[in-house]
Amino acid sequence: MSEEGPRPAHPSQAQGGAAPPTGITVLPVRGLPEFAPGDDLADAVAGAAPWLADGDVVVVTSKVVSKAEGRLVRVEPGTDREAARQRAVEAETVRVVARRGPLRIVETRHGWVVAAAGIDASNVAGDALVLLPEDADASARALRDRLRALLGVQVAVVVSDTFGRTWREGLTDVAVGSAGIAALIDHRGDVDAHGNRLETTQVALVDELAAAADLVKGKLAGVPVAVVRGLAFDPPAEDAGTRPLVRLGPGDLFPYGSRDLVGSRAPGADLVPRPGELDAVAEAFRVAVAALPEFPVVVRYGGEGDGVVDVHLQERATTTTALNLGALLGAVVVQLHAEGWTTRWEPVGTPGGSSLVGRLWLGSPPT
Repeated sequence: MSEEGPRPAHPSQAQGGAAPPTGITVLPVRGLPEFAPGDDLADAVAGAAPWLADGDVVVVTSKVVSKAEGRLVRVEPGTDREAARQRAVEAETVRVVARRGPLRIVETRHGWVVAAAGIDASNVAGDALVLLPEDADASARALRDRLRALLGVQVAVVVSDTFGRTWREGLTDVAVGSAGIAALIDHRGDVDAHGNRLETTQVALVDELAAAADLVKGKLAGVPVAVVRGLAFDPPAEDAGTRPLVRLGPGDLFPYGSRDLVGSRAPGADLVPRPGELDAVAEAFRVAVAALPEFPVVVRYGGEGDGVVDVHLQERATTTTALNLGALLGAVVVQLHAEGWTTRWEPVGTPGGSSLVGRLWLGSPPT
């Protein structure tokens, strides 16, 4: 890695000596100002790095993107900054995954699962907090287009942020936005040197670029932009940005933190039925019954594909049966949510001596 811009050839090259091996160079972009809302980020980058060339990857930290776009929360004088940060986290959260004391791992509206919704209180004045960009992919596209207009170069852009990693200490930069480069390199179906066909290998290329760029940007050096040069890549025909990196829904094997498994199962007001609901309910009841004392309950499928399960008691409702039923249904609902279903319980009571006590609705939230 180089600490400055492009350098002249080594004397051995000028004298006909062997050229050094090719590789990838990471160059810091120095001399950038402190950004404020309304600043022209692309103009500043173009002025500080007029040497940008076709095929470069410009990696810019999300913090300066957010500052230029005005994605700041003002902390009023006399207001506790931590309390303001917690309110901002709540506002940016669509789902709490886990928590421990004030620390919350949450899903943001962007689909990222990250501590404190990615809200940053470092490298910013004490009267402000920095949110993630509203749409970092759109920010990357705009920056790429402006650099092409200003310098006449075709570059890719990666917007990076600092994330922790599950089950690993330490932080690293990852991509939260990108343009002009594929987020994932898909090797599924390729055959390795030993004749093995790759089944699951997808490389998060933009995350690797974000981490590499941070080696010269650093956290305290005041260098928010770096350029990765020498990487061979083809711009994607359809630029999906960083959306392919998001793993949620059925692909998420760890959707709940252990401390929030119950609290995360908010009922769904409107549900869209999906295939497999009957098998899911039957399996959830099997798991619940195995974990609790045996309690006789009859479930009847409300109708094929409508997402409704009628729940009946085999005996007259009493305080004891109500408590047992509540424990069983609670375990069933938790199991269903752990499997990715959204549920809603509607008590019916026992009109006219009916054994029906309620209906369990399940499916997916409307998109």
